[in-house]
Amino acid sequence: MKILKTIVVCAFTFLAFNGFGQSKLPDVTVKSLDGKSVSVKDFETNGKITVMSFWATWCSPCKRELDAIAEVYEDWQEDYDMELVAVTIDNARALPKVLPMVESKGWEYQVLSDSKEDLKRALNIQTVPFTILIDQNGEIVYQHSGYSPGDEYELEDKIKELAKK
Repeated sequence: MKILKTIVVCAFTFLAFNGFGQSKLPDVTVKSLDGKSVSVKDFETNGKITVMSFWATWCSPCKRELDAIAEVYEDWQEDYDMELVAVTIDNARALPKVLPMVESKGWEYQVLSDSKEDLKRALNIQTVPFTILIDQNGEIVYQHSGYSPGDEYELEDKIKELAKK
């Protein structure tokens, strides 16, 4: 049992100071769905709580997560003065499927394209869905990989904590 505790502590320490330990957004430019360049650094200076959700059209858990958040998003915006940015990692070949999917789902999020996966690589994201929470000062304060029903409530708890500050 002592060995297991040591392993867990070491793993968390490693993740905190290595791959997941990035506290600021990298200086990377992505595209809006209408082709305009967007600097990711802008989300550090907007003064809002920002959720950045990485997803793809082929990723079922990604779509379930964004659907679940869509149901509560308007309340979150009103209650916590926050925004969600959905960053698709679909490649150039699959990118034409993104806008029709977003429109059919009725997602009210800003959707950006990281088709060359520059942002994904810079943040050391291995798989989607992957969610990042950025505080009002532009610090990455929470990261979550994968999706299970109910994860959106854990995310809301984190957002609520930030909104109180």
